[in-house]
Amino acid sequence: MAANFITHLSLVHPKPSLSAKSLQNPSLSHLSKLSPSSNVCFLPIKRSGVVGKLSFASAVSDSTSSIPENKKISKNPIIVIDNYDSFTYNLCQYVGGLGCHFEVYRNDELTVEELKMKNPRGVLISPGPGTPQDSGISLKTVLELGPIVPLFGVCMGLQCIGDAFGGKIIRSPYGVMHGTSSLVYHDEKGEDGLLAGLSKYALLLLTPFNAGRYHSLVIEKDTFPEEALEVTAWTEDGLIMAARHKVYKHVQGVQFHPESIITWEGKTIVLNFVKLIERKEAAESRIVNSAHNWLSSKCQIWVWESTLEIHHLCIWTNQIYPSNLVLG
Repeated sequence: MAANFITHLSLVHPKPSLSAKSLQNPSLSHLSKLSPSSNVCFLPIKRSGVVGKLSFASAVSDSTSSIPENKKISKNPIIVIDNYDSFTYNLCQYVGGLGCHFEVYRNDELTVEELKMKNPRGVLISPGPGTPQDSGISLKTVLELGPIVPLFGVCMGLQCIGDAFGGKIIRSPYGVMHGTSSLVYHDEKGEDGLLAGLSKYALLLLTPFNAGRYHSLVIEKDTFPEEALEVTAWTEDGLIMAARHKVYKHVQGVQFHPESIITWEGKTIVLNFVKLIERKEAAESRIVNSAHNWLSSKCQIWVWESTLEIHHLCIWTNQIYPSNLVLG
């Protein structure tokens, strides 16, 4: 794989072929740091993946992305599935700027089983050309890893979520959007949503945010799988812009591009995904610690009871066989 860097946070990939089996990965001959002020860089790893080696001093530097220097970085990566899109590494820069270790694999570089073996903290499914059926392992990843780890779908990633749970992907009735700024409305509930913290109401009026859109397909509103998913954001003309799973609430996606400069609050959205991962890890850690404490207390009781039984046995034995009695 190559991470060919050019100015303005844009990366150029070879034109993708929809015949995934015949794809040849370009050589790693033009690796570069993401920006002159960034400490995020890409290094080659097995299976042509890319690891984001980083420190807390990143090119993504605003109040929403500040990370304490003593914060422990998890050894497990956030896996980014690259659907052959030129915006993938812009998303990676946002993730890396938040102090997260990540690995990038194109959608035909590994199987879902191999992905599971990497024990990811979370999965980010990138935008890409074509339909969800052209997205390699992305669809299967939604179904098999979605119930286990936080999953964030961007553009085609959201369409994969919709398709995986029974929705129909159609051409937008309003045509192709390419670098289009749209007002997006949302009704976020709770702190675990991707859109948490974005301004919602002002003087009791619903306040939208600006989002950059690059797509021609959408999840059809009439066949939206309401039994599994819920809509969390939409455009003024009613197109679905974000959704999440009703049971596995850590499975969420957006139709627009948070990494686009047009999306003013895009960094906050990516930060919310990282926070979602951290909260899920903290909750699981509390469960493990509670189980450990319960088991430890039970073991201590068992040891005390066993010791008491041995003590009583010694007393009983001494009564039957006095210590001054010689047997034999």
